[in-house]
Amino acid sequence: MPPEVRHSVCALDCPDCCSLLINVENGKGSRLRGDPDHPVTRGFLCGKVARYLEREYSPDRLLHPQRRVGSKGEGCFERITWDEALDEIAEKLTSIATEFGPEAVLPYSYGGSMGYLQGSGMDRRFFHRLGASRLDRTICSAAGGAGLMDALGVRYGTEPEQFRHAKLILAWGANILGTNVHLWPFIVEARRHGATFYTIDPHQNRTGRLSDKHFFINPGSDTALALGMMHVIVGENLHDADYVAKYTLGFDDLRERVTEYPPERVAALTGIAKDEIVTLAREYATTRPSVIRLNYGLQRSERGAMAVRAISLLPALTGSWKEIGGGAQLSTSGAFQVNRNALERPDLQLRSPLGREARIVNMSQLGMALSELENPQIHALVVYNSNPAAVAPNQNSVLKGLCRNNLFTVVLEQFQTDTADFADIVLPATTFLEHTDVYFAYGHYHLQLARPVLPAPGETKSNVEIFRLLAGRMGFDDACFTESEDGMVRGLLDSSHPFLKDISIEELDREHSVRLRVASNGDAFLPFAQGGFGTPSGKCEFNACTLDYTPPAESRHGDAALRSKYPLELISPKNDDSMNSTFGYRPDRDHETSVLRLHVSDAERRGISSGDQVRIFNDRGSCLLGAEVDGSVPAGVICAPSTRWPKMSPQRSNVNVLTSERLTDKGGGATFYSCLVQVEKSGD
Repeated sequence: MPPEVRHSVCALDCPDCCSLLINVENGKGSRLRGDPDHPVTRGFLCGKVARYLEREYSPDRLLHPQRRVGSKGEGCFERITWDEALDEIAEKLTSIATEFGPEAVLPYSYGGSMGYLQGSGMDRRFFHRLGASRLDRTICSAAGGAGLMDALGVRYGTEPEQFRHAKLILAWGANILGTNVHLWPFIVEARRHGATFYTIDPHQNRTGRLSDKHFFINPGSDTALALGMMHVIVGENLHDADYVAKYTLGFDDLRERVTEYPPERVAALTGIAKDEIVTLAREYATTRPSVIRLNYGLQRSERGAMAVRAISLLPALTGSWKEIGGGAQLSTSGAFQVNRNALERPDLQLRSPLGREARIVNMSQLGMALSELENPQIHALVVYNSNPAAVAPNQNSVLKGLCRNNLFTVVLEQFQTDTADFADIVLPATTFLEHTDVYFAYGHYHLQLARPVLPAPGETKSNVEIFRLLAGRMGFDDACFTESEDGMVRGLLDSSHPFLKDISIEELDREHSVRLRVASNGDAFLPFAQGGFGTPSGKCEFNACTLDYTPPAESRHGDAALRSKYPLELISPKNDDSMNSTFGYRPDRDHETSVLRLHVSDAERRGISSGDQVRIFNDRGSCLLGAEVDGSVPAGVICAPSTRWPKMSPQRSNVNVLTSERLTDKGGGATFYSCLVQVEKSGD
């Protein structure tokens, strides 16, 4: 008999949110592939997810609840029953909430699942009803989101399907082949029809090597480049005067502000030659249509929100928003105007012992929260969809907090991660192939539904079911805790926004993927062709009086004393074959995240050759990596792909032992790429 073909959706943290087909034979998946009928997935998968069945059936998969029997961090556990696990968790959370107040409990989660139900459904209801501290989920995109909202008032962007019509494409801080691969065929198609493709990044990654020209930019100086381009565009009257007059505010002030950023000054700040800045600005303004794909790497610096804001103003200045194939894309997520209140039930906080909204704790400062937060101190941590021991900044501070004997930690996981090693109780979680969920995207406009396509192995349970069971153990008798997954989906879709008009669970079940109602009759979505910005005026508001560039403290133009001690700027971009820390258990992935790339001048100065083991350090910590001396970074910049599991390292640390808990200018985001270090050859 031929295998049965079932439909699913990739739940991993990627803008592509792929539609999947899986062959199932005798209840077991035998082949996973991209859905050829999906307009963005188009029949192929990234190298990470193409191998996902290895993860699904890995012998290292967690299948049963466990209780810690050794010291925290040792990873020694014994098997227990679900009843024992749930009873112990409920008893601990109840006693902590009674003794210290419910805000002594902190949930910690992020993008391990991008599904609405498993990522922000029953879990949110549970913690709201408990009165637990609320987690400010800032670690990835908060700064960029804030900058985009400042520029556009909404989180919309150019459809990926429109990139095929562009004549100039700028990948600005965007490693498309590594982190957005389903955009690449549209770029290839555009180039076949004469388009030019440029990359702007401190690291010349695989995407940069295939570009027509790569611009090496100093980390954290993107705002300066954008303002320098505006200087040229406005100074040479290359802006779209008609679009600017009709759909923007504050142009005269902008004209005055950008005089402060002549190419000579911008060249010194960015490391890009002044003639190249002028040529790039002219080409961007005069090539129609031009589109910018900016990604979240550039907002992981101390001035990240301002960088996104400044770049996102460029299409309004040139009028490229009005053209099919023009504009810019950072995120499309703002178009998914689902009913989050019905899903997450923030009103339950009023029924908690607090009787009010709980305090907010920034996840980008987890180490500080676990060690310094008071009134009350954090006494319980519940981790799901994340691995903070590997991904959170200032790793030594995080691990110090996780080691506290008076911190009760619960981890929902599929594998024994570094974070799971610090848990008191570990609960086995299902994969996205084993549960129901609805998925938004932040790189396209298609809403998708997935049903279980494989049986859940062992005693694994979904996040929805785990928090449903915990609510019962805690005595939460609100009707929402017994609501079915389908009921949750129906509530989620109960939205009055026109983009969700008449989209139902029945349509999603039937079609699997449904384009939001962003345009009629399959027309191209041009959100700002005639204004329509989400600002108070409905126009793109330049607000030039607040548009400026200040170098990050941890940069070559920042704190001089710090720079003299730690002269190298470290960036830790996503590894092409990893998904944050998701695949860190694979030995081949460990190899790919155990290298440090240096410029030849920096290596020679330190007597370092390719293959040498090197020590990277600053005041926060140190780690060991293998050197690769090549031309992929400019002088003064080093690059260590993330995110290695610390337990795979000889020092049990990764590059986040070096990153700080300093926050971005807006959004409270993490500043992973504003990090000064020193490097030396290791004798180990």
